[in-house]
Amino acid sequence: MAGRQRYRLLLENAEQLVLVCGRREPCLRRDGAAGLAVLRAASLVVGLDGCIKAVGQADVIRNQFSEATFERIIDCSGKCVLPGLVDAHTHPVWAGDRVHEFAMKLAGASYMEIHQAGGGIHFTVEHTRKATEDELFTAFRQRLERMLRAGSTLVECKSGYGLDLETELKMLRVIERARKSMDIGISSTYCGAHAVPKGKTATEATDDIINNHLPKLQELKLRGEIHVNNIDVFCEKGVFDLESTRRILEAGKDIGLQINFHGDELHPMKSAELGAELGARAISHLEEVSDEGIVAMARAKCAAVLLPTTAYMLRLKQPQARKMLEEGVIVALGSDFNPNAYCFSMPMVMHLACVNMKMSMNEALAAATINAAYALGKSDTHGSLEVGKQGDLLIINSSRWEHLIYQFGGHEALINYVIVKGKVIYENERCETMSSY
Repeated sequence: MAGRQRYRLLLENAEQLVLVCGRREPCLRRDGAAGLAVLRAASLVVGLDGCIKAVGQADVIRNQFSEATFERIIDCSGKCVLPGLVDAHTHPVWAGDRVHEFAMKLAGASYMEIHQAGGGIHFTVEHTRKATEDELFTAFRQRLERMLRAGSTLVECKSGYGLDLETELKMLRVIERARKSMDIGISSTYCGAHAVPKGKTATEATDDIINNHLPKLQELKLRGEIHVNNIDVFCEKGVFDLESTRRILEAGKDIGLQINFHGDELHPMKSAELGAELGARAISHLEEVSDEGIVAMARAKCAAVLLPTTAYMLRLKQPQARKMLEEGVIVALGSDFNPNAYCFSMPMVMHLACVNMKMSMNEALAAATINAAYALGKSDTHGSLEVGKQGDLLIINSSRWEHLIYQFGGHEALINYVIVKGKVIYENERCETMSSY
């Protein structure tokens, strides 16, 4: 019995309560990703510390907590409870949209053609350098709020539209402001090697990052002014080659950053092999990964963060999700939200992963929860509904959780509540009057 203790939240009598994991697995691979832990007619309790205290059959929880009091009780009859979604790859701090480039792509221009003509990342860099910190923060906060309403409770957020030290630090300060002031969880990534700045060679840019950017970052981290979790490099032909990428990633690792980088997107670069060798936590994109790279990532337990929106919008070949899953790679998903791939919605990302990359709905949900959390080094606290983990969850207005993926673009009428640390952060009153079908 729980006695007369007080708790933050009781979710009662859910039609389905999707745990994702049930045995504290740090990630799900192969058959584990294909079959998720789901309870029926179940309840969940979150404590005042924001962590899950109990998960189980509704009648058992009712008896166990019969004398307890709760700050809030939500009747989940006929509804599903899932872990909050984790977006493992975003570029959300920038100024200046690129809607004009979308028209160019539709007319046949490639990503690198636009980039080499001064568009793409360079266009956004120019506008981001001119923007004030407050302007960037206002836009960033609004984007995070939209991600939250689409079910994301933990988001990886990159810098990378400054390329010079001053603007990169400005972007990281903006991310830090959001981390401190907003409820959504943030994993912060330094991505100063997102492109080679105009007027520099790749070698000069690499030297600048290693000799100037990273020492300053370490200084600010030690002073507690900025918290940065990951280091990223765009390892690509015409951007940062394999040796430059190695130097930057090793220097970042030396100051305590997790390696989590862009690789094998447009050309086969052997990025996967490099990441496995360096102990990378995750590698993103991987449209052009080699068979040897897939095997190396599986062996090294390096997560593959696949980005269905990018392949879709750039008309690239799809990443080999099925081969990765069969080889035992930890497959995660991200939205790749940025001016080139403007998508806030992890439910839509999961749908695209199922249709275009041939993932099952179970595999897609695992990839957008526990495996995405693993890719950020946070699967001990996020990504599943288990006792001791943070109480981040969604309640959807459907008796089957699969509707979150099945209804393409339908999340606005499906997601009833978004909850972080047991507190309701978003309540969608439309769900009470609309049928989810």
